[in-house]
Amino acid sequence: MKKLLDEVKVSSVKADYPRIVVSPPGPKARKIIELDQKWASPSYIKEYPFVMAGGQGAMAEDIDGNRYIDFMSGIAVSSTGYNHPEIVRAVQEAAAKFLHICGTDFYYEAMAKLLEKLGNIAPMKEKCRVFLANSGTEAVEGAVKLARSHTKRSNLIAFEGAFHGRSYAAISLTASKVKYRANFGPLLPGVYHLPFDNPYRMDEGAALEAAERLFHGRVSPKEIAAVIMEPVQGEGGYVFPRPEFLKAWRKICDENGILLIFDEIQSGVGRTGKWWASEHFGVEPDILLSAKGLGSGLPIGAIIAKESVMTWPRGSHGTTFGGNPVACASALKTLELIEDRYMKNASEMGERILKGLLKLKEKHSLIGDVRGIGLMIGLELVKDRKTKKPAHQEMGQLEQEAFKRGLLLLGCGDSTIRIAPPLVLNAYDVDQGLEILDVCLSEIENKA
Repeated sequence: MKKLLDEVKVSSVKADYPRIVVSPPGPKARKIIELDQKWASPSYIKEYPFVMAGGQGAMAEDIDGNRYIDFMSGIAVSSTGYNHPEIVRAVQEAAAKFLHICGTDFYYEAMAKLLEKLGNIAPMKEKCRVFLANSGTEAVEGAVKLARSHTKRSNLIAFEGAFHGRSYAAISLTASKVKYRANFGPLLPGVYHLPFDNPYRMDEGAALEAAERLFHGRVSPKEIAAVIMEPVQGEGGYVFPRPEFLKAWRKICDENGILLIFDEIQSGVGRTGKWWASEHFGVEPDILLSAKGLGSGLPIGAIIAKESVMTWPRGSHGTTFGGNPVACASALKTLELIEDRYMKNASEMGERILKGLLKLKEKHSLIGDVRGIGLMIGLELVKDRKTKKPAHQEMGQLEQEAFKRGLLLLGCGDSTIRIAPPLVLNAYDVDQGLEILDVCLSEIENKA
């Protein structure tokens, strides 16, 4: 009965949102923003002046009482939405026991159970082992070490448009925006970047031809430790490659003793209607990386690797805070909720959003492409559908216009709006969000 009541609480937020009671940023928000700007590192981006105060489900409320439909969930992190009663209870119960004991050196139940669960839902047929980290970036760093340790090779292949984080190995692999790399060199040596297949902008086979040229003229595939890719690129523009592209890379890796690493930090944990986006393509990695939505907002990441690959010796890699007991409790409950309810919901609501966006495409010439699986959807804006010139300025305008009207959006790539809401999103949230998008697109097109 309690579980049923919790579900009712999550799914039946009173439909008094979206609502804008004071033009954002309101007076309370301005005070917080002023304080933040006085002390914060200038490296923070701050897309628009939203000051979070609370929320429920897929509704986020700012400090002045404005309520928004959230279509970006803190960059695909808040997978179970806001204030989910079962997540809150799991966190509270764990915090009441103990906040920390280093998982590298000692044992505790929540960590062991999470390792087991992640191993069981991994998309590999072979038994897997798991290392818990603090974040996606840290998982990437660890995966690079693991790949080099296992293969005794040093070179790596990554892809144009990729985003793998902002620490040193991670930005060496990242190639989505130059600002992530500028003035931070020298970066990790032995990293080669190749084109990532983009069906909207590239001919079939073009990306793989670039790989052939690399192996013919610059480096032998026998000297590559690992190929790391996002099966669906996130920051690069929510790009969904042709299945043949991933299958070809699996074959190349198999033939040359190369490890295939899938960065599913943004695309995994049920977001696409399956545990992992790679399952839609029918391709298994050797190493899979997870984070973001894994902890419903608490910081946790994971390296999941085939047992035959996770061969680094005792003490060669570790972490003080990775696999924190409270974060593990949140992750275990998150995985339970997604498996029981929200993975299916992601498929159903994703289909509803896609249908709605395709209708908007018929109406608005600013929309060049609509693509997605589950609740990982890209809305690419273009100046002209024939030239496909990115509408970067209009992407920013759409973010701002939607914010004014009670919809939280976030761009990616050159001109793509990502639709990555909490997996608890319901039909009301979808329809209201699409209605706001329609109004905003008309507003931008009328100003052009």
